[in-house]
Amino acid sequence: MSYVDVYMDELYKVIGGMDKAAMEKMVRLLMDLRERGGRLFFLGVGGGAGNASHAVNDFRKICGIESYAPTDNVSELTARVNDDGWDTTFVNWLKGSRLRKEDGVFVFSVGGGNAEKNISMNLVRALEYAREVGAKVFGVVGRDGGYTAQVADACVIIPTVNPETVTPHTEAFQAVVWHMIVSHPDMKISEMKWESVK
Repeated sequence: MSYVDVYMDELYKVIGGMDKAAMEKMVRLLMDLRERGGRLFFLGVGGGAGNASHAVNDFRKICGIESYAPTDNVSELTARVNDDGWDTTFVNWLKGSRLRKEDGVFVFSVGGGNAEKNISMNLVRALEYAREVGAKVFGVVGRDGGYTAQVADACVIIPTVNPETVTPHTEAFQAVVWHMIVSHPDMKISEMKWESVK
């Protein structure tokens, strides 16, 4: 089989292994967040940062949820990294945003953060703070879900079907999950352009 055949076959396996109940729970909690006027803060690095930026647009425009991502402001992000260090970048940004219990923190990460292995400590510190203030935690993560899955109120773990393609599958299916959420009839308040053209 060619690499393309193998990769496409893996996608079917990922879909077959995804937890639909976790996705339904995520939709319900996000509906509750919107009803109580909560804001949504998306955290991700690398491909997760790109997904966070795209998701901010969709949740604001399609679902009417006030949403932000710290990685969208490169000036503030790099100033915080330079002055405070990488590990506290997201938590200090959340403090500056006055994160409150009505809000939610939504993580896009391949590993979800791991304090024991000192991986993605910026996510770990941010989620510790989110739990401290009582904000809801959401995640779409790969591998075993890491710290995100341990503390999340709703988390979708993208199944590992091949250890060589964990990152591309996780980052691709982050987009699949959030697009499912924003197009869900209970979440969508604004029609998308091509769906509205008759």
